Amino acid sequence: MCDDDIDAVVALLAAAEPEDRTGEFWDAEDLTDEWVNDLVDLGSDGVLVHHGDDVVGYATAIAPPTFRDAFGVYLGGRVHPRWRSRGIGRALLDWQLARGAEVHAQRHPEAPARLSVEVPATMPSLERLVRRTGLAEGRRYFWMERPLDTLPAVPAVEGVELVPFDWERDDEVRRAHNAAFTEHHGSSERDVASWHVMYTGRTAFRPDLSALAIADGAVVGYALVYVFESDTRATGVRAAYFGQIGVLPYARGRGLATAVVTTALHAAAGRDCQLGALQVDSLNSTGALGLYERIGFRTARTRTDWNRELPPRAAH
Repeated sequence: MCDDDIDAVVALLAAAEPEDRTGEFWDAEDLTDEWVNDLVDLGSDGVLVHHGDDVVGYATAIAPPTFRDAFGVYLGGRVHPRWRSRGIGRALLDWQLARGAEVHAQRHPEAPARLSVEVPATMPSLERLVRRTGLAEGRRYFWMERPLDTLPAVPAVEGVELVPFDWERDDEVRRAHNAAFTEHHGSSERDVASWHVMYTGRTAFRPDLSALAIADGAVVGYALVYVFESDTRATGVRAAYFGQIGVLPYARGRGLATAVVTTALHAAAGRDCQLGALQVDSLNSTGALGLYERIGFRTARTRTDWNRELPPRAAH
């Protein structure tokens, strides 16, 4: 696969969405952010299936450079609905698993690895495929939403100032994020390059909707917000998506997460957004699910990670 194939993949995803109902509406700009950067080599980490001039399937096996508990390789792909039940999906998954094992052996053989496929609840055929292939059911994630027509007041937190995202604090927020997520399942210590590619360097990132909590001159909490205009065009609803929310461990228990999320919700409502959205691990150990429910978020859809765990390949 190469950069020139992005438009064809966008068309395939658009054709598949009415059947798959993932709630995601990718455009070329979104996929360019995802795939054309210093972290991804599409020539090695992506493949297409053609029928004549038509792209009828694709697969990727992408591994961010940083990790904590296990080296993660994320397997994504789709087959055009008219070409399903012909073995294409199984062939693509076999390629992904082989490529994932190869990437593990090349980059971090000293560590365990986890090859992961995201399976939306609306795609039972994909669940059957990963189950038959021997992947194990992992964590479940909730996609949550709340309308922005009525919002709770922003709670005051003594000694804390709530302000919009400031580019001069970008690296400070990165370091705060790394500190806030040390115990979260599947989290990674983001270096400067991956932070930019995956978070604040994305086209969809909205610093004007994002919020920081400042105490004693330092960032102690944050909520980073994104608006995917491709989704807006498809649904007619502009959603503010909360990609990263965190509070430093020593500052927890004071209501900071509620404060930064509520601040960002008000900012989004004031800038033509009609919906707030976020994704949360159902087993999140910090009580995030209950917090979001108290703010008014409700689960709209779910997905489950299916994994193949690989042991370390070498001692050194």
